[in-house]
Amino acid sequence: MSLDSVPIWILFPATLGLVALTLEAGFRLGKRRQLRTGGKSDVSGAMVGATMALLAFMLAFTFNGAAGRHDTRKSLVIEEANAIDKTFLRTSFLAEPYRAGIRGLLKTYVDIRVKAAAGEMDLGKATHESEALQDKMWALTAEAGQKEPASITTGLFIQSLNEVIDLHLKRVTVAIRNRVPPTIWATLYLLMFAGMLMMGTQIGLSGARNVAMEMALALSFSIVLFLVADLDRPQEGVINVSQQAMIELQAKLNSR
Repeated sequence: MSLDSVPIWILFPATLGLVALTLEAGFRLGKRRQLRTGGKSDVSGAMVGATMALLAFMLAFTFNGAAGRHDTRKSLVIEEANAIDKTFLRTSFLAEPYRAGIRGLLKTYVDIRVKAAAGEMDLGKATHESEALQDKMWALTAEAGQKEPASITTGLFIQSLNEVIDLHLKRVTVAIRNRVPPTIWATLYLLMFAGMLMMGTQIGLSGARNVAMEMALALSFSIVLFLVADLDRPQEGVINVSQQAMIELQAKLNSR
């Protein structure tokens, strides 16, 4: 089962609960060993430290990648809005009825992008409809180009439309296809559970327990994992990619 199938708001409490349970299981295991061995610890602090250090490294590596993709998504929104605006302006180079036809399609195209980003439209459906609109715009452009094959201005418009199509593919790739792989998620959770089990065992063997500190530790790791998942899901959670550039473009095009 993919982690994406788990709602973002369930992921955090579920992770926190699992981490807390793993710590508790480790503590109980350590307590039993303490009674059996008379308090002699058979869990090396260096082993626990090495496991937690490896977990911290993996978390930092994964968080850095997710944050980088989040920044890329933000810049692509601005790039796409500029490209669509430029294409809309360059429709002035085209004769009628191509000018009006492509302008209408571009307005619908922007509407779909805004709705998809706001969660008002399924992402798969929005992608399909966007690509259908691209095909219609390209068909009209090809027809206009065939009528004026030597036109420099038509060539400039074609260049702008190509950029819009290319940016669509980039946004789909970064938003849907370039995600944290399931193998990385599995590794993170396995390392976290192993580290928490070992730490709980060491606490049980020591005989000294601080529940508040244990919960703070569980909360810290759960928050970091939640942030990684949040950054990896552009349409969910609290860290969203601003669509202000596209919203402003939508208002601008609808006023024309």
